[in-house]
Amino acid sequence: MSIVEKIALIEDCMDLEEGTLKLEDDLTSYEEWDSLTALSIIAAVDEKYHITLKGEDMKKVKTVSDVVKLIN
Repeated sequence: MSIVEKIALIEDCMDLEEGTLKLEDDLTSYEEWDSLTALSIIAAVDEKYHITLKGEDMKKVKTVSDVVKLIN
């Protein structure tokens, strides 16, 4: 799974156009970023990659890069 695929998954969960997000982007600067989006990412990652992310870890993320690192 490439970084581009992971970013695309995040964009999909945030209902953003593909290519919108960059690794260094602060997620809180997007109105689409909220607790429901975090839950959507947790569910999508579990379904697609069979990786279990913890809600407490998602609460700590600030950037797209932080989420990508969690998916690893």
